[in-house]
Amino acid sequence: MKRWIWEQDGYPNFTYDLNKLESLIEKVSLEQGYLAAITQTMDGDNVIQRQFEALINETMSTAAIEGEILNRDSVKASIRQKLGLKSTRYNKTDKITDNLVEIVIDANTNYNQDLTIQRLFGWHNALFPKGYSGLVKINVAAFRGKETMQIVSANLGSEKVYYEAPPRESLEEEMHNFLAWFNKTPPSLLKACIAHLWFVIIHPFDDGNGRITRAITDLVLSKIENSKISRLYSMSSVINANRIGYYQALEHTTGYVKKEENYLDITLWCEWFLSTLLEALLDAKKKLGYIVQKTKFWDKHKNSNLNAREIKVLNFILDIGVENFKGNLSKKKYMSIADTASTTASRDIIELLKFGCIKQTEGTSGRNVAYEIVLDEI
Repeated sequence: MKRWIWEQDGYPNFTYDLNKLESLIEKVSLEQGYLAAITQTMDGDNVIQRQFEALINETMSTAAIEGEILNRDSVKASIRQKLGLKSTRYNKTDKITDNLVEIVIDANTNYNQDLTIQRLFGWHNALFPKGYSGLVKINVAAFRGKETMQIVSANLGSEKVYYEAPPRESLEEEMHNFLAWFNKTPPSLLKACIAHLWFVIIHPFDDGNGRITRAITDLVLSKIENSKISRLYSMSSVINANRIGYYQALEHTTGYVKKEENYLDITLWCEWFLSTLLEALLDAKKKLGYIVQKTKFWDKHKNSNLNAREIKVLNFILDIGVENFKGNLSKKKYMSIADTASTTASRDIIELLKFGCIKQTEGTSGRNVAYEIVLDEI
């Protein structure tokens, strides 16, 4: 019985219910527009800092999805070097991290270049510069070998085959069809959905398919957005936080979950993809909102004669977002953040109240008194 999506008659002519996707496409496009607009009003240094943080999260997360945990300081150092940012004390990088960072940046900047076999092989070679995946020697900068490519559960003795990719002898044709479609199809959100899924279906390499798939996705999104905001959010971070949902959507679409209807219908996959992208965009919107709030706050209080402790505490709260600072500000928390004594904390809090930087939280008093930062509406 034909089980996998690539075995079905009509593959790769995927179908989807546009009526079910239109609302999500609208929401994603709206948030893309919002991010593009808000960055036009922000200080350039703040935008670069947010891009830097998003690239860190993207690099860390795209590796983590595959079970590879990178050194965050090494990732930071590598991105700083690639972007020409001011160096920090930690400058140690490693080849694998440098190469992955280079792939992520390439996908987010060189989006007008065609996607070719040579480019994909270059990315693959960068992922596995020594020719090994862990302890296993693999085909590098070349398609996988003749062995059947299966995604199998790790339960010894009761393994389940979650997916089986097309056979090796069909890969040249599969990749020719994919790349021809990719390079002639105008950028769109649906193209991003299909490109991600189709490359996963083909699974052309021994290893690294997931990381390269996510780079291809970034390539499409960067083209849509002219790379104005693509480096401000991290889709891989959201995927990594909900890997179960990611694999369930793939299993439902590629054939592990048996369908009673059209095997080539990818509506559920597109819904998952667009919802995940929307979540990444909303997260970026929230973080940019923190930057805008912080900028407005300090513009208002630029002439307030605040000391270093007061500035440190206020920035600590503003940087993580006021709503994320649980329980509001108390004297005990102030002492901890500012690393200061009780009497000094009390004096600083009185001064912050006088300057209008903070206000007493309604309904709190006495030993349980708490304070919150006074913010203007964005």
